[in-house]
Amino acid sequence: MAKKKRHSSVEIASKLAQANDLATRGKLQGEIARTLGVSVMTLHRWRKAPPGPTSAFVATQTPTGGNRIAELQLENARLRRLATDLLVEKMKLEEAAQSQKSPSEGRKRASR
Repeated sequence: MAKKKRHSSVEIASKLAQANDLATRGKLQGEIARTLGVSVMTLHRWRKAPPGPTSAFVATQTPTGGNRIAELQLENARLRRLATDLLVEKMKLEEAAQSQKSPSEGRKRASR
């Protein structure tokens, strides 16, 4: 029986990049898998894998020397805080509009 071959994350990333290149050239999944020396299911599993330390997404270095993934995580955190702040502000405005609307509706109904 054949021994299972484990690929490093760098190898997976390079093979996925090669697979994407072959796919853009119009190659079929079976041909791509055969070219890479893996099964079609392995290729699908690699593509489906979530980003993380063991996945195919390898951290790239920016020209300034910083880690691109770390920069994106910081930007993502800032955007989440901004979205949360805007949501809180919207809720406050809706509550203020609701409180202004409620007493006037009560007076209209009483006058009828």
